[in-house]
Amino acid sequence: MPSDYAIETAALTKVYRSRWKGREIRAVDDISLRVPRGTIFGLLGPNGAGKTTFVKLLLSAVHPTAGSAMIFGRDAREPEARRPIGYLPENHRFPTYFTGAGMLDFYASLSGVESARRKKLIPELLALVGLDQWGGVRLGKYSKGMLQRVGLAQALIHSPNMLILDEPTDGVDPVGRRQIREILTRFEEQGVTIFINSHLLAEVESLCREAAILNKGKVALSGTMRDLTAGKGYRLTAAAPPDNLLEQLRAKASTTAARDGLIDFQFSTRELANEALDLLRSERCEIEALAPTTSTLEEVFVRTVEQ
Repeated sequence: MPSDYAIETAALTKVYRSRWKGREIRAVDDISLRVPRGTIFGLLGPNGAGKTTFVKLLLSAVHPTAGSAMIFGRDAREPEARRPIGYLPENHRFPTYFTGAGMLDFYASLSGVESARRKKLIPELLALVGLDQWGGVRLGKYSKGMLQRVGLAQALIHSPNMLILDEPTDGVDPVGRRQIREILTRFEEQGVTIFINSHLLAEVESLCREAAILNKGKVALSGTMRDLTAGKGYRLTAAAPPDNLLEQLRAKASTTAARDGLIDFQFSTRELANEALDLLRSERCEIEALAPTTSTLEEVFVRTVEQ
């Protein structure tokens, strides 16, 4: 029976043992994680958190000490489980004597793409990543950003059902990053699962639907992007009220801040914000804005890792 999840891990663990003093390093420690099909999922964590080892376990580049990993309902250790995956590693190294088109043709042949299909597909992929004028140029003359983009084309060469991308926009200029986001969003709309390992938190926040934060080999936090960045409370911005009303509002607010003739009131609950709104309206004070407060993904990440 097909699984609803592109990736499922259960108590997945990888322990490296050092011969020096018998030291153990739990690179991945009892991770149970589910990635729904057809979504963009972000894997975050500081250096040494276990992100790369986790990806290697999914690709069966290393074997788990304990637990299991499933890809589309199949054991990740089975070769057939990995066929629907397109992979772009961090710091990839393609032979520089290849042209862009030649490299794609080589990897497409390794993936079993027929010759007639390759001739049609390669120009389409080069155009998709903005390198249609560079297909005949050797990779040795490509910039880092161009290598990232041709690497993405390589990951797409066999029309995979899932992309695993390690720092896909590293070294790419802002225009190229936006282009890659648009490409990935388009493939998500087509039902492709996209699993991103990245340090660029703003990119992850704008692109991913769900995310997990690893720390010291464990999942420290996971959920939808909306839930992860949801704040607590409401910010009400209004013109400065009379002094007597200002004191009442300050007593209800958790914080206040004045700026440019306006005052920002932070309230811990919706009820308090509404009470303040009624008081301001009773005095006919001008209301500038009322909105729920949210955290950036960077704030959530730093708070989680520090805790």
